[in-house]
Amino acid sequence: MEEYTLSLNDLKAMLLRRRWGLILPMCAIFWIAVAAAFVLPSIYRSQATILIEEQEIPTNLVQTTVTSYAEQRLQNIYQRIVSTQNLLEIIKKFTLYPELQTKVNPDEIAAKMKKDVILDFVKADIVDPKTGRPSTATIAFTLAYQGKNPEQTQKVTSALTSFFLEENLKDRAKKAGSASNFLLDEVNRVKEAMAESDANIAAFKEKHFNELPELLQVNMQSLQNIEANNDRLSEQIRTLRERESFLEAQLASIPKQAMQSNRLEELRLQLANLKTRFSDQYPDVIAVKAEIAKLSSEGGVTKAGKNDNPAYVTLAAQLASTQSERASLARQITENDQKQAKYRGLIEATPRVEETYKTLINERENQLRKYNELMQKHMEAQVSQGLEKDQYGERFTVVEPALLPEKPIKPNRMAIVLIGIVLGVGAGVGTVALLEFSDQSVRSAEALAQATSFPVLSVIPEIQSERERRWAKKSVIFQVIGLFVLFVMAVIALVALRSVG
Repeated sequence: MEEYTLSLNDLKAMLLRRRWGLILPMCAIFWIAVAAAFVLPSIYRSQATILIEEQEIPTNLVQTTVTSYAEQRLQNIYQRIVSTQNLLEIIKKFTLYPELQTKVNPDEIAAKMKKDVILDFVKADIVDPKTGRPSTATIAFTLAYQGKNPEQTQKVTSALTSFFLEENLKDRAKKAGSASNFLLDEVNRVKEAMAESDANIAAFKEKHFNELPELLQVNMQSLQNIEANNDRLSEQIRTLRERESFLEAQLASIPKQAMQSNRLEELRLQLANLKTRFSDQYPDVIAVKAEIAKLSSEGGVTKAGKNDNPAYVTLAAQLASTQSERASLARQITENDQKQAKYRGLIEATPRVEETYKTLINERENQLRKYNELMQKHMEAQVSQGLEKDQYGERFTVVEPALLPEKPIKPNRMAIVLIGIVLGVGAGVGTVALLEFSDQSVRSAEALAQATSFPVLSVIPEIQSERERRWAKKSVIFQVIGLFVLFVMAVIALVALRSVG
């Protein structure tokens, strides 16, 4: 048995037969879509565009201390703006979401508003002036708010924009001030360390004044002078010893008869010779005076002995003077030896002192270098702070303020209706197909012949009475009028939806 294939006439008959199965679902879904388009609330959106302008003064003249990327700072400011506390204040100020005030808690209302605040970035392809490479930079951003009331939407967007601009100024001023204050604290800390280093250097110099590296050449020169002086004194002592030996040899050849009687005269001559070269406090002068006083008290000299053996007296006086001068030179050499030991000790200690002294000086120089660097940076930070305070740095400029929205952005009512029409047609076709394929009735002679494999002998047409024919005509008229009314209502609904937005 061959499968029966539907012809165009069969499809036409099927549509006429199942017309209500097609029309009713389609109309029902269409009007449901129209009702949904009317019932859904209109959502308006107001948007402001803000341009990110570079600082007016060239960066090679004044460097700003706000070095973060614009997009990063925008995200930080956005997070502060959409914080729960700020959003609740805005909600209270503009009486937003009144339908939710008694249904949900404030945190949920703030979360709902956070979703309605939209931040978007406007990027552009630029060429980096430093590297010369193409890159993408954020040159502007848009801040929008969407709500049911267009006037409130505009006011809230304007308030958010103003808050955004204020927060940017506060944020930049705070960062510039923080950098300046931090550098000032570092300057003061290094300054205190420098004062402490100066005190340590001063105490070290006071303790090791003669051992400092600066005095090494002086100490070495002094040591050389002392050694040269010792050599000169040693030469003089050798000369005096030779003279002393010569005078002793001459005294040995002169008779000693009047030696004891002329001792006082000899001492007086020696005293006169010493006074020509030394003061009264000189040890040799004091000793000769004491001996003269002793001899004078003992009366060991007579007037008659004054001029006795003058040659011996003269030589004896010269010998005593030579011995006294040699002893004085020997004491000077002893003193010089002590000075030599002192200067050698200073010279030997200088390398050890120099190491510690250089450490202190290097530390002081490093602190001074760091102090100068910090002062330079602090001055630059102060200039940058003035740059931000006078708004000569990077700033936000509103190029498109928030406008009153004239049409809602959603819902798209026409799209909803079109979707309803498509779904209605699909539902109607599906209903017709379901009704038709579930009906096992035979509608034509050809279908009966294929179904039974027997030929059809005759076909009896449908016999209608006059009354049934009149009713059929009226039914067709009513259906046409109904369809026309539905069509007119659909057109009116579409026009109304178009005017609503």
